[in-house]
Amino acid sequence: MYADFDLLVPEKLDQALAMIAGARSARDAAPLGGGTNLVVEMRAKGEGPATLVSIGRLAGLRGITIGDHRVTIGAATTVSDILRHPGMADAAPALVESARVFAGQMVRNTATVAGNICCGSPAADLVPPLMALGATVTLQTGKSSRDVALDAYFTGYKASVRQPDELITAISWPRPDAASTSRFYKLARRKGDAITVVGVSVLVAMKSGVCTEVRVALGAVGPCVFRARTAEALLRGQAPTAERVARAAALAAAEATPIDDIRATGAYRKEQVEVLVGRLLNQTIESLS
Repeated sequence: MYADFDLLVPEKLDQALAMIAGARSARDAAPLGGGTNLVVEMRAKGEGPATLVSIGRLAGLRGITIGDHRVTIGAATTVSDILRHPGMADAAPALVESARVFAGQMVRNTATVAGNICCGSPAADLVPPLMALGATVTLQTGKSSRDVALDAYFTGYKASVRQPDELITAISWPRPDAASTSRFYKLARRKGDAITVVGVSVLVAMKSGVCTEVRVALGAVGPCVFRARTAEALLRGQAPTAERVARAAALAAAEATPIDDIRATGAYRKEQVEVLVGRLLNQTIESLS
């Protein structure tokens, strides 16, 4: 049963920011995008924010812009919007792969990119590819805005640097060139509409047979999505030999701190991190050769 709450539907962004800023904490008010996480959680717990501020229909918060050097997604852009955009397969292949396995069609039509970030779940499907792409989030208040790297956004389980009066308004990342590509894989107990057991995304950039950039992002194997930095460092600036890739995959598994739950044991998750990181790195490197 739902807890009592007020629903505010602002017509403009500045109105939404004022409504959110008027709350003392996230417990008092929270932004509402698609509601596919927040509303479900409120119903399950019977409690939640006293006020929800709807942002799903605010002009300027929904849409995808692929510029010459940067890709920008509005906070209220839905998962289905990602799949429908003709340029996203080139601008963010890993993000498109994650969108394809994101819940079911009805949820994809409603769930927003910012909402998937804000829920703070370590199993969030869109966060690993965005983190591997080097994404930043724009946090805005009524008076100012700041950009925060997504890999520095989360501070723990369902915790982040976002302040109660801040709203994510956009997510952006450098537009990849032909020398780089990204991949994502979701391990779950069934193919569709399932919570992630292990989520892995990688980005690799190559030049003259050497990895000029490597990012490995892991989901559902720690308190929040995170970068496997020791694995990345092993490959960055090096030729990706089979031995080096295997070592990087093992290092990624060593960085994971998964728990046992009803979907999988921590030991199984660690094992699969090594398998999936190695597989995606090899597939990505091969596609750039």
